[in-house]
Amino acid sequence: MKIKATIERIPGGMMIVPLLLGAIINTLFPSIPKTFGSFTGALMTGSLPILAVFYVCMGSTIDFKATPYILKKGGTLLGTKILTAVIVGLIASRFLGEGMIESGLFAGLSVVAIVAAMNDTNGGLYMALMGQFGKKEDVGAYSIMCLESGPFLTMITLGVAGLAAFPWQTLVGAILPLVVGMILGNLDKELREFLGKAVPVMVPFFSFALGAGLNLQNVWQAGILGVLLGIGVVVISGITLLLMDRLTGGNGIAGLSAASTAGNAAGVPAAVAAANSVYAPVVPSATALVASCVIVTAILVPIVTAWWAKRVGVTARQ
Repeated sequence: MKIKATIERIPGGMMIVPLLLGAIINTLFPSIPKTFGSFTGALMTGSLPILAVFYVCMGSTIDFKATPYILKKGGTLLGTKILTAVIVGLIASRFLGEGMIESGLFAGLSVVAIVAAMNDTNGGLYMALMGQFGKKEDVGAYSIMCLESGPFLTMITLGVAGLAAFPWQTLVGAILPLVVGMILGNLDKELREFLGKAVPVMVPFFSFALGAGLNLQNVWQAGILGVLLGIGVVVISGITLLLMDRLTGGNGIAGLSAASTAGNAAGVPAAVAAANSVYAPVVPSATALVASCVIVTAILVPIVTAWWAKRVGVTARQ
């Protein structure tokens, strides 16, 4: 059976197929990790440890000489993502204010939901896609992009800046595995080659664990609006990120890979409401919508990125 060849015929198959498989299993049988526990449970709930190993291995392939490039790429993607969310948020606020639409197809839509969905990139998805289609240095760009995580930037956009902060330990912890990998790879070329070979192998395992943390029922609960918002995130942020990536010397792949919604973004509406109670009424609907965006963008972004990579003549690493 040519399982690998069949999966690779699908755009971004090595990521999207395991991710969907994990999401389907978690949706239909959510108790499996607890029921079987041990290694099975660890495989389904261990996206962070797998990603940590992925960071070390990918970091080993990055040359120290690429640091200026990493700062430039990461800064461009971070700035573009934030600015796009700010502009869209400001436009939406003129129509929605601090509340939400109460009826019709767009019932439940609020500025909080829109900004939270657009502000935070799915770092694991970005890293995995860069491991397949991007330059080695593009992976390191997420060490800059991780600054967008959490409710802080959403609060700034909503006009309540200063009510959240990033502990320096959290920021250091986010980039430490990558830095350790870079140090090891630059000290020993043989170690770089050894660790670098593991990068494509880690992609389906991380993707499966990521999918096992998603529940497809969230898409159903959010309805058509959740799907439309997810598509909107990919289209709007994808276009701006692709353009800025190309304007700064890239081929657009990194930009499209960042056009997603992070899983932890689903908790942002509640965090915002905790800081400013005026947003409390929109939390339930905003949370469902953002959760839907996480799933929709996790499915669409690999497909769109793989399509664009083929268009610009880049093939996935085997």
